[in-house]
Amino acid sequence: MTTELIMGIATETMKVTLLVSAPVLLVGLIVGLVISIFQAVTQVHEMTLTFVPKIIAVMIAMLVALPWMMDLIVTFTHNLFSNIPMYVK
Repeated sequence: MTTELIMGIATETMKVTLLVSAPVLLVGLIVGLVISIFQAVTQVHEMTLTFVPKIIAVMIAMLVALPWMMDLIVTFTHNLFSNIPMYVK
């Protein structure tokens, strides 16, 4: 195994990790921003108002994006495992 090969695998792993986590993180960020603006405008600072909508939105985002996420992870893993003989040389 060469250094370039290891760095290539690490780079691809980071890309897949970022792509898989991006939809859920973006939904959480957007919902949190909307709730913060709502709280600032209405002067309502209830702690449960922050968490419950965010949890629900993140769960819905995970349900919607899960097939795509799983396809991406399975493709990456399949490519990684199928190339093991090439890596060992």
